[in-house]
Amino acid sequence: MTFTAIRSALLHCLRDPGLAGDASAIEYLPDAITVMRDGRVHAVGAADALLPTLGADVHVDDQRGRMLVPGFVDTHVHYPQVDVIASYGTQLLDWLNRYTFPAELAFAERAHADAASEFFLDRVLENGTTTAAVFCTVHPQSVDAFFTASEARGLGMIAGKCLMDRHAPEGLTDTADTGYRDSKALIERWHGHARSRYAITPRFAPTSTLPQMQAMGRLAREHPDVYIQSHVAENRAEIAWVNELFPGHRSYLDVYDHYGLLRDRAIYAHCIHLDDADRARMTAAGATPSFCPTSNLFIGSGLYNLQQALAAGNAVSVGTDIGGGTSYSMLRTLGEAYKVQQLLGTSLSPAYALYLATLGGARALSLDDEIGSIMPGKFADFALLDPAATPLLARRTTLRDDPLDTFFALMTLGDDRAIAATYASGRCVHRRAMP
Repeated sequence: MTFTAIRSALLHCLRDPGLAGDASAIEYLPDAITVMRDGRVHAVGAADALLPTLGADVHVDDQRGRMLVPGFVDTHVHYPQVDVIASYGTQLLDWLNRYTFPAELAFAERAHADAASEFFLDRVLENGTTTAAVFCTVHPQSVDAFFTASEARGLGMIAGKCLMDRHAPEGLTDTADTGYRDSKALIERWHGHARSRYAITPRFAPTSTLPQMQAMGRLAREHPDVYIQSHVAENRAEIAWVNELFPGHRSYLDVYDHYGLLRDRAIYAHCIHLDDADRARMTAAGATPSFCPTSNLFIGSGLYNLQQALAAGNAVSVGTDIGGGTSYSMLRTLGEAYKVQQLLGTSLSPAYALYLATLGGARALSLDDEIGSIMPGKFADFALLDPAATPLLARRTTLRDDPLDTFFALMTLGDDRAIAATYASGRCVHRRAMP
C-alpha cells in the first residue's frame, strides 16, 4: 500500500453552518497532515501529533502557507459550451439559438468531443473542481468522450446526453424512442463505472415533446439510482413559452413533476422565478436547485433569492453554468453569489459559501458520504488554496488571522491563480505553473 501526505492548513465544513455561518460547523487546523492511501483519506490531524506516527516511507508534501479544502463541487455546467463562453449580447432563448446550438452541432464528430472534453477538464481542474454535474450534447459519443477523459483523471463526475426532440436545429434532435434507447445504453455503459454516474438530461421542457417527457419518466422509474438534471424558471420569456407548450400545469416545475422527473438526485439549474409552492414541492420531492450567479447576471435572467430557498428547506448548491456563466472558477462564482445576495439584502457568510461549494454540493448530489469534507474514508479530492497567489491577495490575507476571512478574500479576489494544486482520488491532477 502506498501512503502519501500533505502538510498544510486545512479548512472544511463538518456540517451545514447556516446562512449566517455558525463557526462551530467549520474545522480549521493551521498546521495539519492529511494522509492518503489508495485514493482515499487515511488520516487527518494536527502535524505535531500525526507526524511522529508516520513511517519513514511516507512522502510528505510540505505546503505550509497554503490551505487545503475539499475539492469543489459544481452542480451545473455544460462541457460542450467551451466555445460559447463570453458570447455577446442576448438573453436566454436567442442566446441558445445564436450561439449554443451551432456550437453543439460540432459534437457529432467524436474527435471534436474528445478535444473539448480534455480542454474542459483541464479548466475545471485548474480551478479546484473535482466533481460536477455536466450536460453533454444530444450525441451519445459526447458522453463517451467525456467519461473516458474524466475517468482517466480519477474524477467523480455526473453527466448525461441531452434529450431534445423539438425546437432545436436538425442534427441536434433525437426522438422519444431514440433518446430513450441511447440514454438506456449509456446508463448501462457508464453509471457506476469507476467514479462515473449518469444523469437523465432533458435540456429543458420546451425542447421535449410530451412523448419524450413520458419516455424520460419511464427511464427514471426503471433506473431510480441515476440522476436527473435540467433547467427550470430561469427566464420569464422561457416560463411564458412553457405555459404555452404545456397548458394546464400549475407551473413550469409542475411539468417535470407530472412526468416523474422531480425526485431525489434531481438537480434543477436556476430556479430563480419559483414561487413558495414550487420551493416546498422541491423539498418534499428531494430535488435540489443549483444557483448559477455568473450566468444569471450575464444573461440577465434575474437574482436568485437564497434566503427564500433555504426557508423552504431547499438543499441549494452552486454551479458555474459554463458557457452562460463567465468563469470556471468556483471562487469567482461564490464571489458573484455574495454580490447577488447583497442586492437582495442578505449577507452570504464565507462559512456558508464554503459549504455551498463543498459539503453542500456533495449533499445536493447525495454524495456526502464520499466527498465534500476531508475525513478518513472519503475520496482524497482536494483543492490547495494559495492565499499569496497574487500581490493583492498576499497583502489582503495578512491583515487578519482568521481562516474564514482568508477564504472570503480568496472568493472575492481569487481565480485559477489561487489554486496551487488539485487532487483527485489521491493523485495530483493539476499543479499551478510557477512564474
